[in-house]
Amino acid sequence: MGTPELISPRSPRVTAAKRLAKRSFRGKERRFIAEGPQAVREAVEHRGDGGEATLIELFATVEAAERYDDIVSAARAAGARVHLAPDEVLAEVSQTVTPQGIVGVCRFLDSPFEEILAARPRLVAVLAHVRDPGNAGTVLRCADAAGADAVVLTDASVDLYNPKSVRASVGSLFHLPVAVGVPVEQAVSGLKSAGVRILAADGAGDDDLDDELDAGTMGGPSAWVFGNEAWGLPEETRALADAVVRVPIHGRAESLNLATAAAVCLYASARAQRASGGCRSVTSS
Repeated sequence: MGTPELISPRSPRVTAAKRLAKRSFRGKERRFIAEGPQAVREAVEHRGDGGEATLIELFATVEAAERYDDIVSAARAAGARVHLAPDEVLAEVSQTVTPQGIVGVCRFLDSPFEEILAARPRLVAVLAHVRDPGNAGTVLRCADAAGADAVVLTDASVDLYNPKSVRASVGSLFHLPVAVGVPVEQAVSGLKSAGVRILAADGAGDDDLDDELDAGTMGGPSAWVFGNEAWGLPEETRALADAVVRVPIHGRAESLNLATAAAVCLYASARAQRASGGCRSVTSS
């Protein structure tokens, strides 16, 4: 692999990448950090609407570059600038305690909300007031696994490109359209106009998820609205929904955390939609 190209953590390229840990710099540069082989591999394969490569730069230790030679080769082929660097440089660029030796700098990839609506989505996750970046990334991953068509983060939710959100998505960020900064009222009204039923997930909801499934009401297009980790959805957001649905607790657990509840709700809709022939299989490519 040769001698590392970046020998100092004070290199301008390293400094520029390190600044992306801050939201203000991410917004200004419209770039973010993706860490680890899975996220970087997905970034290499992703293209924007205009066909441009999402991955701009790749930092890797010599050892990681040898271990993930396929990723490095694909990055170079895609036109990304590849930097071989010692461990201390990766420690500067990485946002984890134990870096995996490979970090990518990527272009923002969120989609306009109008484009998501124009695609006539059948299953959408709306994150309203979700503040924990790890939860946001995990819900995005659940939505991807359940075969959702899109994810929408409202203007009251965490930054999609927070390093913790990106890591928690485990590459799913690069798999499906995501809109950001959409006011919850606009998200709900837009989805309703597109023929999507709005389901607010709430532990104190009037409607039971099992009853909804038994009644056969979940086979059509639906959007699940998920609220804040601590206090759920405010009353004004609940009032916007067509139904406020609770996940039944059959055992003695006090409640479910946000990501677990999201997975249950999204898979329930996906199953109901597949049964009526309206949702793509979660195993399709």
